[in-house]
Amino acid sequence: MGSIEIGEILTVLDEDDREQEIEVIGLLTMEDKEYAAVAFVEDVNEETDEDMDVFFFQVIDGEDLAEIETDEEFEKVSAAFLEAGVTEDEE
Repeated sequence: MGSIEIGEILTVLDEDDREQEIEVIGLLTMEDKEYAAVAFVEDVNEETDEDMDVFFFQVIDGEDLAEIETDEEFEKVSAAFLEAGVTEDEE
């Protein structure tokens, strides 16, 4: 399989075991680890001024998403994506 790319649409299971489509809206590498910012496809496709929920995951072996394990790591990743302009705080 190939690696995850920006614009790629993935199907994941939510906490209620329902399938949800998410789109990769950003990628970055930090401390030799790759991370992805994703949002629900329906939110990405809507052209509104409302805030979009953005989620961050670690990319494993270039093709799998895994939860970020610690709050400290999550805060670093979130700040890095914000600095890169990938989150909803863009004006």
